[in-house]
Amino acid sequence: MRLESQDEYMHELGSEPNFNESMYFNLYDPSQRIGGFWRLGNRANEGYAEMTACLYLPDGRVAFMFGRPPIADNDAFDAAGMRFEVIRPFEELHVSYHGRVVLLERPLEMADPKAAFTNNPQVDCRVALTFTNASTAFGGEPEQPREPTGEEFARGHYEQLIGGEGTVTVDDQTWEVRGFGLRDHSWGPRFWQAPWYYRWLTANFGPSFGIMASRIARREGRGARGGFVWDGTVMQLADDLEIKTSWAGDDSYHDSIEAVLRSRDREWRLRGKVVSLIPLRNRREGMVTRISEGLTEWCLDDGRVGYGWSEYLDQIVDGRPVGIDE
Repeated sequence: MRLESQDEYMHELGSEPNFNESMYFNLYDPSQRIGGFWRLGNRANEGYAEMTACLYLPDGRVAFMFGRPPIADNDAFDAAGMRFEVIRPFEELHVSYHGRVVLLERPLEMADPKAAFTNNPQVDCRVALTFTNASTAFGGEPEQPREPTGEEFARGHYEQLIGGEGTVTVDDQTWEVRGFGLRDHSWGPRFWQAPWYYRWLTANFGPSFGIMASRIARREGRGARGGFVWDGTVMQLADDLEIKTSWAGDDSYHDSIEAVLRSRDREWRLRGKVVSLIPLRNRREGMVTRISEGLTEWCLDDGRVGYGWSEYLDQIVDGRPVGIDE
């Protein structure tokens, strides 16, 4: 894997029609029970960016906005009121957003985005957050492609545990937040329909312990399982992941999770309970992809409690998520 300071900045726009460069940040403040995630994905060859702002408020409501603002190049992460800035590579970054959000009393209504945006109020939102590194970075760009042609999801990709602090304002309420989360950065060709399904688990247990676990399933073949554990000093790599999921509701959203992440000589057991979930949707060429974003409370075997996200992507076939049987 190649990973250099320059990879924190924008990459040359590739020739692939579906070239995507994206950054994502999540953050949760357990003292105030508020958190969220922010993403910008530049798809300059298709003429637009994907912008997502999502805040899970202490009273159970979710403030959400998605947009596809027009862009003509891949020069910056700056679209639809959201901006990401690299202050010091791998050490300090800034996230800001100024725009509208829809306030959802019932976040599951976002399964029908048109109805959700029509039937719920929209209010102003401001976010100004500074993120600093809590771990070293994991990942990079491999020397040889690792994904089958047509199933590419990112040529380069890395992740990092982070701490974050700043202000969040939704309508007439403002919070001074301080917590922990995870960020990622990827570039290369991407269709959301490329994986058959995936499970992406992120968990922070304070400033010196965190976990990322990933299961990517392909239409054919074994796919991939793995992740990392950061113990405050060393990044321990895992090459196997076992997941058991309990599902809820007629639409089968993930509700609780048991996960075992394994390296050659160690294993880590996680139990997760989804606190709040919002389903997002992407459609292309007749395929429907659901990305369920679950704010999750995690518990380790030793009793430590942490927070993060469980992101479940599934292709939906005959009204059913294809990965429900794992």
